[in-house]
Amino acid sequence: MATMADVARLAGVNPSTVSHVLNGTRNVSGPTRQLVLDAITATGYRPNALARSLATSSTTTLGLASRFVSNPHFADLVRVIEAEARAAGYTLVLADTHDEAGEELRAVGQLVDRQVDGVLLAPSAAADTHALPFLAANRVPVVLLDRFATADVDQVAPENTEATALLTGHLADLGHRRIAFVAGLDGLSSTTERRAGYERVVAQRGLDADASLVLAGDSEAATAQLAVEAAFSRRERPTAVVVGNNAMTVGTLRGLRTLGLRVPTDVALVAYDDPEWADIVEPRLTTIAQDVPGMARRAVSLVLERMADPALAARRERIEPAFRHRTSCGCA
Repeated sequence: MATMADVARLAGVNPSTVSHVLNGTRNVSGPTRQLVLDAITATGYRPNALARSLATSSTTTLGLASRFVSNPHFADLVRVIEAEARAAGYTLVLADTHDEAGEELRAVGQLVDRQVDGVLLAPSAAADTHALPFLAANRVPVVLLDRFATADVDQVAPENTEATALLTGHLADLGHRRIAFVAGLDGLSSTTERRAGYERVVAQRGLDADASLVLAGDSEAATAQLAVEAAFSRRERPTAVVVGNNAMTVGTLRGLRTLGLRVPTDVALVAYDDPEWADIVEPRLTTIAQDVPGMARRAVSLVLERMADPALAARRERIEPAFRHRTSCGCA
């Protein structure tokens, strides 16, 4: 294996100059920098990450623990977080929590075993009693994203309550009185907050408050489809529906199609989350669009700041989403 000394010898510079080029610790003139880069290419030199981590007490890695498999929303988060981490000189390590307490604890345990410098976590409903105490005991800097928990740690998430109230109020403005709500996984802060926005408008506007209008979608397309098929098969079916996230929107549309119900002719539909295809399908979906890049960038910034200064007071921040008014609600 080539060494730094081999690179320095071929480039005709001191080994310290090679180190400065690799680590960005000092400005190196353009011609000299190019000589070093050419020598690295010629020798096939690769820095010894293990040796560097022992010397600096840093692995230059960040961990991201989230539910990746079943929700495309998190794929968008990963893309931006990885780019931001790479720009800051960090490698991103992924771990899937499946939104389940045991899997989440295993996932953050794997990240700690890899000695990541910080963790970004989309917390499950049980994070406060399992994953977060574990990370605190191991003194790992952590930032929660997409959802809040009760722990006193840095957190960044979208605004949920007012946004879902806006969707529900829009349907009420169009004359709908019997509006269903497809709720996400029970116990998540995002589920609780979005349901609160829906229920607030139902109460304020005197809409039908039938408890059977709140459908358990569990943040899964398949579960949402079954719940929608059952609710919309009843004689007194809803005339409109608010869906709590993008995965459940897929299930809701499938369920309505299975029943032969058309959107928006038979059922008006609005949804939280704005997937890429929302403006392509017909009718085009009326949605709440999260600022995914903004949330991802802020999460990375928070964890880097926390790593640099562990004494900072914990911060809770909301990222404002945007209303995307299209045609699935029944508007022209």
